[in-house]
Amino acid sequence: MLEEVERWLSTRSWSVTDRPLHRILAAKQRTGQSVSVVLPALNEEETVGDIVAIIRHDLMQQVPLVDEIVVVDSGSTDRTSEVAAAAGARVVHRDDILPRIPTVPGKGEVLWRSLLVTSGDIVCFIDADLKEFSSDFVSGIVGPLLTDPEVDLVKAMYDRPLGAAAGQGGRVTELMARPLLNMHWPQLAGFVQPLGGEYAARRSLLEQLPFPVGYGVELGMLVDALHLVGLDALAQVDVGVRKHRHQDGQALGRMSAAIYRTAQLRLARGHLIRPSLTQFERGEDGFEPRTFSVDTEERPPMAEIAEYASRKVA
Repeated sequence: MLEEVERWLSTRSWSVTDRPLHRILAAKQRTGQSVSVVLPALNEEETVGDIVAIIRHDLMQQVPLVDEIVVVDSGSTDRTSEVAAAAGARVVHRDDILPRIPTVPGKGEVLWRSLLVTSGDIVCFIDADLKEFSSDFVSGIVGPLLTDPEVDLVKAMYDRPLGAAAGQGGRVTELMARPLLNMHWPQLAGFVQPLGGEYAARRSLLEQLPFPVGYGVELGMLVDALHLVGLDALAQVDVGVRKHRHQDGQALGRMSAAIYRTAQLRLARGHLIRPSLTQFERGEDGFEPRTFSVDTEERPPMAEIAEYASRKVA
């Protein structure tokens, strides 16, 4: 490991207990910064309501840390929107945001568009499929941004159990993302959960970043933020254990392909001859190929979007 990374681990890796809530609140009041929490959601009716309710109770009603909770529904066919609204979130549908640009499927697409419908100086992203959710996920990663002006982006780190097996839940992280980062961006080798969906950042940084529209958004954001603001502006906070719904092997394969594509674009900005992935499923006549397009589209920095610029002026 690079000496720079060893130093970073000792100065930019914290525990949620390092910043008591009263200290975070005092910093928020002193600096006047506002906090938005965004939950990208697709068919998460079983979990999204509990997450919203806990954030509202712990961090809006008991203490005034969070200023708004926005659930961006990316086309759910279940009751995600109704459940989220009933729990107290403002629900916005992906297709209603920036309608002049047609939407494409993908988590990164939702995160990018969320910048247009939130107002916080700090934006905190939380996945909507978390189980046994704790508001520490929010206060833990927002805390450093409120208390340390030199920090621009904070990722949560945690154990990820897979069933009864501790620490085995980050399969794409261990098989794809971590090798890529260690080989090509060794400054980022200290991140425990580089692909984790729980992170917070200053709007002033997010609006300058391109957003891969799909699964590559977390890796792309880390790499681009490193180049834009440097390693010492990035940090991570231990928030305990993350439990969520796990995807099957083929879905993880598609995720890995998108992450590799995102990395390749940042390494060379070149063009793949075949940006697709073929997988196999057993059918009546043996194994049958299924080919999926790999996410290649990216959204430009939000600061370049006219509607966003006009909103800031207003």
